Amino acid sequence: MKNNLTQGNIMKTLVWFTVPLILSGLLQQMFNWVDAFVVGNVEGELALAGIGATTSIYNLFVTVITGFTSGISVLAAQQYGMGEEGKLKNILSSFVILLGGIFLIIAAVGILFTRPILTLLDTPANIFSIAREYIQIMFLGIPLLAVYNIYSAVLRGLGDSKAPFLSVLVCSIANVVLDIIFVVVLPFGAAGAAAATVISQIVMTVFIVLYAIKKHHKLRFRLNKEIIQKAIIARGTKYSLPPAVQSGTSSVGNLFLQRFMNGFGEQTVAAITTAYRVDTVIILPIVNFGSGIATVVAQNIGAGNQERAKKVLKAGMVMISIVSLCLTGLVLAAGGYLIAMFGLTQESVEIGKSFFRAIASCYIVYGLAMAVRGYLEGTGDMLFSGIAGIVSLGVRIVTSYLFAKEFGNMVIAYAEAFSWVVLLVIYIIRFYIKKRKSQSINLKNEADSV
Repeated sequence: MKNNLTQGNIMKTLVWFTVPLILSGLLQQMFNWVDAFVVGNVEGELALAGIGATTSIYNLFVTVITGFTSGISVLAAQQYGMGEEGKLKNILSSFVILLGGIFLIIAAVGILFTRPILTLLDTPANIFSIAREYIQIMFLGIPLLAVYNIYSAVLRGLGDSKAPFLSVLVCSIANVVLDIIFVVVLPFGAAGAAAATVISQIVMTVFIVLYAIKKHHKLRFRLNKEIIQKAIIARGTKYSLPPAVQSGTSSVGNLFLQRFMNGFGEQTVAAITTAYRVDTVIILPIVNFGSGIATVVAQNIGAGNQERAKKVLKAGMVMISIVSLCLTGLVLAAGGYLIAMFGLTQESVEIGKSFFRAIASCYIVYGLAMAVRGYLEGTGDMLFSGIAGIVSLGVRIVTSYLFAKEFGNMVIAYAEAFSWVVLLVIYIIRFYIKKRKSQSINLKNEADSV
């Protein structure tokens, strides 16, 4: 198999497969960077705060999609590892129709209820109209993201991580050009940035569909009675629903945290949401390394190679630790400059710098947590991974509200860092419990054979 991840040097395999994922993730996050950079420097800090106030709403849907399709990727990888390549087409067609239709309806509902949602989140009055126009347009791209992520997940599962990178590269170029046209040349403001993003998402989705049709004949499907298969949906949902629920719950929790943040005023909203925008891009190599570990482990589990799967975790932990430490140094040295790029006032930049000083030192904790999570998800332990994420979020929310008086707006950073520590401990405990169970089963089998 051309995209076989069950053979060869493990570190080289991880690098070969993960680097395109990291690059595509970085480019995808550049959508928001470009929007924020152009709007912040052309329209000012108020418009930037308007975009920032919608982040948690939009991310609710994006994270549910990516969470669900992470399970699709693991299923596809295990099927590919078992040599069941013919089932990949059925996985793709079933979930393209199912999720595409669901998120089309969700997008329509979101557009209709934007005003009450923003009101519920206590969005400051002076940025309310900007936030409303921006998020209503962004909702239009959500069904496209669903289709794109399903294709991307199946392609990753069969070992092709170049396709997401190439499609996002094309999309990023289109987004930059359109942002300049709609915001700088034509004075459409934040709404223009949103329109640029949605059009770019159309380009991205069309590109990856055409790529899959041309490069992977096994993924071609036709609109007929067999396009949706109940058995595939049932099995795919078993893998995908737990991370989707966890991602959705996390995003709902982030809505509470967004409301909590809004209480500190528009300057904190602009500073922290911009810092998070930078932080999200900075930690993408960690997140994508975890996803890479999950896919490589899944193919090896599908091929029945348990020992190699464990070696993938060990190699991944070493590599992700090195990456995490490098990212900590980068953020501590350049975080303030990165925030200042978005046209914020000096006071807001200082708030952002304080945020980075508080959270960057814990990147290695987050990295190790993502490595162990990747291994657990690669073995199919999606439900526990989802539960652990929800517990971590609960810790973050409770900590934020309990210690707000002591730490002020910086409690946002401290609470998240602490939740990472809790998450790592939970995953490690789960890993050793599964390891002991596996050893007990092996000993029992050996005893029975004697």
